Amino acid sequence: MSDLWQQFLEDRALRDAARANFLADLEHAKESFSGKGVAERIVDRIGDGARDVFEQASETAEDNRGIIAALIGAILLWLSRGPIMEMLGFADPDLETDNEGGGDAILETTGSPPPPLPPGEDDD
Repeated sequence: MSDLWQQFLEDRALRDAARANFLADLEHAKESFSGKGVAERIVDRIGDGARDVFEQASETAEDNRGIIAALIGAILLWLSRGPIMEMLGFADPDLETDNEGGGDAILETTGSPPPPLPPGEDDD
């Protein structure tokens, strides 16, 4: 009977160890999948990705300073092309070339609205 009792005690110890291991895994899973845990992982992953992109952009910018300067200069020239053309005398200062008015330039230059479309034709 002592061999049977010894086997029983060993089996009980193994069962208790397995149960403790299972409960620890269950608690870890609950913590990992809680709303706070998932949100923290998402924020960390996005932050790490953004940091990597910023570092890559910084390295590229350092390697290509001349190209970036030329690009910024070209953008500034494009944005100020109207006043520059007027200063050089190539543009008519009275002509409105801005298309943001939705067709107001046509009214200002001709004094009358454009002719209507024939029936059955859409402006789209």
